[in-house]
Amino acid sequence: MPARIIQANETPFATVAIDPVTLDIIENALRNARIEMDTTLVRTAMSPGIREQGDAFPLIADHKGRMIVGQFGSYIGPFLDGYDGVVEDGDMIFLSDPYSVDGAISHSNDWLVLLPVFKDGRLVAYTSMFGHMSDIGGKVAGSMPIDAHSIFEEGVRIPPVKIWKRGVYNEDLIKLIMHQTRMPEWCKADLNALIAACRVAARRVVEMCDRFGDDVFASATEELLARNHRAMKQLIESSIGEAPVTFEDYICDDGLGFGPYKIRCAMWRENGKVVLDFAGTDPQSDGSINFLLNENMMRMFFGIYMIMVFDPQILFNDGYYDLIDVRIPEGSLLKPKFPAALSGRTHALGRLFDILGGLLGQKTPEFLNAAGFSSSPHLFYSGRDGEGRWFQLFQIGFGGIPGRPLGDGPDGHSLWPNFTNVPNEFLERYFPLRIERYETVPDSGGAGLHRGGNGIIMSYRFLEPGLIAIHDDRWFIPPWGVNGGAPGARARKILEKPDGTQVVVANKREDIRVEANDVLHFITWGGGGWGDPLERAPELVALEVRQGLVSLAGAQAYGVVIADDGEADAPATQALRRVMAGARAAELPTFNYGPTIEHLRQASEAETGLPAPRQPVWASGGG
Repeated sequence: MPARIIQANETPFATVAIDPVTLDIIENALRNARIEMDTTLVRTAMSPGIREQGDAFPLIADHKGRMIVGQFGSYIGPFLDGYDGVVEDGDMIFLSDPYSVDGAISHSNDWLVLLPVFKDGRLVAYTSMFGHMSDIGGKVAGSMPIDAHSIFEEGVRIPPVKIWKRGVYNEDLIKLIMHQTRMPEWCKADLNALIAACRVAARRVVEMCDRFGDDVFASATEELLARNHRAMKQLIESSIGEAPVTFEDYICDDGLGFGPYKIRCAMWRENGKVVLDFAGTDPQSDGSINFLLNENMMRMFFGIYMIMVFDPQILFNDGYYDLIDVRIPEGSLLKPKFPAALSGRTHALGRLFDILGGLLGQKTPEFLNAAGFSSSPHLFYSGRDGEGRWFQLFQIGFGGIPGRPLGDGPDGHSLWPNFTNVPNEFLERYFPLRIERYETVPDSGGAGLHRGGNGIIMSYRFLEPGLIAIHDDRWFIPPWGVNGGAPGARARKILEKPDGTQVVVANKREDIRVEANDVLHFITWGGGGWGDPLERAPELVALEVRQGLVSLAGAQAYGVVIADDGEADAPATQALRRVMAGARAAELPTFNYGPTIEHLRQASEAETGLPAPRQPVWASGGG
């Protein structure tokens, strides 16, 4: 049964007219409150994943639980529908189990707090935040075992519980939970940071209500939602056709030797709504790459993509959710059945953005992005130093962002725009390692009129023996290019021993033992290129050769010849481009996927140094 909201004051909010200036002030005050949540978090948290990289996501919702500002969309409505309890002034909800909230958080490492905001006995808003905890117990350090076959192997699962109940802190609950983790100091500090961020935002909401009046604030949030609805409705009508378009992409493997796994989506407009239908997506994996995709999260992903491509000035919120119908087959990779493992869901999450780009660009190729969001590379390193002290690193790496209609993809950037890298000085200060290289990989971004972003190489020299784990993708199937652009380069991981011996290691691998002075070369994928490479300005290619972003040989992909002085040789370039243009098809492909999967299987050992993944087989006959 749904949650019961206990309010001393149940007077409904009155709808009042909001002038544009007041609406603008409240809108920007809410934006600033979200920024203040982030600032509070990074000043209070201890783990590098949250404090340095910002792997946490804030939310401010109205009194009905609809997100007004945030990133992943609101999970509050579905949570309240399924929460068998009461919510009252002084409560704060705490949870981490994805299955308890239908994937609103997508793996158990994400700890979420939810604060109902009361004013004068009446519920006026909700604030919430979730962040990735560096360790929650389970079978491996970092709590994200690639070889997990169920969620029970991935650490402590927290159902919706009250961390604060009517203003009383549940200290015993926190002691119990912290007892499960290898890093209780970090986890407790990070949890307190989430709580502090929610309380800061709650204060700002109450201040807005005090300044403008409760009815004005409630009416302003209604108008922000309605404005978003109007804008999205217009975008859908102008950008989405009634004829279905389909697109599919793949996760390279599951870390257990099987792959690739297909994600397929069809999109069309029907009765004024967008339908996103994932029929044809492969069944769930026996490993941990499943992604329990919440429908509201997918609605938000779609809206973010639409807004950022077509009208980036819109403040995205939950106002348009009724315009998007999301259909995900039960038992599929995106809707696995309990107790399927979920800790490695990052690869499917990232791939959804590539798929959205492939869907939305088919009607309007000029707005099409290449592939290259793709994944969120992880590295784990743990052990005991020479004095017996436990150390444990969880770090998110960056890759190449795809070439875009308006320009090149950024080099070595995060999947998520708000993420930042962990400074090398921080890593070297707090962990027994040294960063010997941190640079972009020339030519890894796909060639195009707009070049795909280059991937990066980070070379870690480990100073103490320990175990490392690697979570990455795009090592088998490259990120595709569009409108004539070339695919980006694939990811690679190389472990080098002190004697110079090098071994290629898998991009999804647990429990790799390293010794002191071993070096891991962590190489990420590049973004696909956008547009005809032969149309890229030769002077720009020459500049990038001088900058080390493109090699002399790589300049040939653009039909550019570099002279001895480092500048483009104009006559030689024109001659080479004529030859290259004459040797190719008259019409360039909209999508350049590179070689077929069968070719990739046959060439895998030679091209990657790794055996090709085996085709998954499902008892149900799916795939």
